[in-house]
Amino acid sequence: MVKSLRPRTLEEFIGQETIKQSLKVFIDSAKARGEPLDHTLFYGPAGLGKTTLAKIISQELNVSLKHTTGPSIEKVADLASILINLSNGDILFIDEIHRLSKAIEEVLYAAMEDFKLPIVAGSGKSTHTIVINLNQFTLIGATTRFGLLSPPLRDRFGIIYHLEPYAPSELGQIVLRTASIFNIKVNERAAELIGLRARGIPRVAIQLLKRVRDFASAEGISVINAEIVLSTFDQLHIDDYGLNDLDRKYLKTIVERFNGGPVGIETLSTALGEDKGTIEDIVEPYLLKVDFILRTPKGRVLTKKALDYLFSKRIIPEDKRNFNTLF
Repeated sequence: MVKSLRPRTLEEFIGQETIKQSLKVFIDSAKARGEPLDHTLFYGPAGLGKTTLAKIISQELNVSLKHTTGPSIEKVADLASILINLSNGDILFIDEIHRLSKAIEEVLYAAMEDFKLPIVAGSGKSTHTIVINLNQFTLIGATTRFGLLSPPLRDRFGIIYHLEPYAPSELGQIVLRTASIFNIKVNERAAELIGLRARGIPRVAIQLLKRVRDFASAEGISVINAEIVLSTFDQLHIDDYGLNDLDRKYLKTIVERFNGGPVGIETLSTALGEDKGTIEDIVEPYLLKVDFILRTPKGRVLTKKALDYLFSKRIIPEDKRNFNTLF
C-alpha cells in the first residue's frame, strides 16, 4: 500500500504539538455530542500545514470536505451552490479566506451562526428575501494574512489557531518521513541539514529534499549524505541561514538604496521588481523570524544582525558600515 505524503491523522502529523493536543479534545468532544466541530480558523505563513490539518479533521470526524478558495467565490450564487450541497456535519474549507468579498462575507455570517442562507429574489418593489435552511456544517478557514480578516468574520470562528514555523528538528523528521515515502535513502545528518535551511516551513523542506535527490542522482550517489546536501545548497545559492538570492537582494536593496530603512512596502516592491504579496507572504516572514528586519509604522528597517550578516557574507563592503545610528 502506497503511503500518502500528507499525514492522515493527528498522530502522523509532525509538529504543532499544542495545536494538535487541543484540537484532539475538540474533535473528540464534537464526536461524543454528535455535533459538527465549531468553525475553525488557521492562520500563519504558507506551507505550515493548514490544508493538511483541515483534511485530517475531516478524516477524524469521518465527514466529507469541500475545498475552495476565497477568490474563486465570486458571486453569492457560487457560495449558495456550495452550502446547499453540504451534508450534515460536512466541512467547508476556504483557503485564502481573507480574499472573500464583503457581499460574500455578509451571506456567510447567517450561514455560520444559524445555518440559514438568505437569498434576495426579485427586483424593485417585488424584491424579497428567501431563507433556505442548511445542514449543519463546519467552516474551516485558512489565511496567511490574519490582519486582513474583517472583525465580524473573525469573531464567528469558535476555534482560532496560529501555526508557528517549525523547529529544525521537526523539519528533519518530516524530511525522513518524506524520504521513506519517496523511497529516497538519506542519513539523519543530511536530513538535519535540510531542516536547518528550510526556513521553518515543511513545504520548503520537502522541496529541498527533492532538489538534493536530483543532484545526488546526477552524481550517482545512492544515499544522500551531508556532503551532497551542502553541495546542492551551494549550487542553489542557499546559505547556512536558509536565505536565497531574493532574500539577499531584499536586504541589499534596503541598504544600498534606502540607507538601511525605513522604507515602505510599495516603494520596496517597486525597487525589487517583485509583487508586494510575494514580499509580504514569502520573503518577510522568515526575515522577521530570524530578526533581520523590523516592520515599523514608517516602513521596513534592517536590524544590526542583518547588517552583520551582509558584511560577514561580503554582500556589502566594510566601508559601508555606517548605519549604527539606527540601532
